[in-house]
Amino acid sequence: MSRAININATPSHVTATCAKGNATISAIEALQSGGTRVVMNNADDVAMLAKIYGSKVITGAVTRTPTRMTRY
Repeated sequence: MSRAININATPSHVTATCAKGNATISAIEALQSGGTRVVMNNADDVAMLAKIYGSKVITGAVTRTPTRMTRY
């Protein structure tokens, strides 16, 4: 199972939910297409988030925000 999950919620809401569940976030970013991509430290935390968010888990393709500038 992947340690990454995309959720239709704000990064602050996901962070608060993880804090309540004692789940450790490895990386988090707002998605350009809406929602949040969060990478957890282990798959058990991902399973917990998937259960909590249920239908808010994004299963299709998402557009991520570029993190590096490229030179042309």
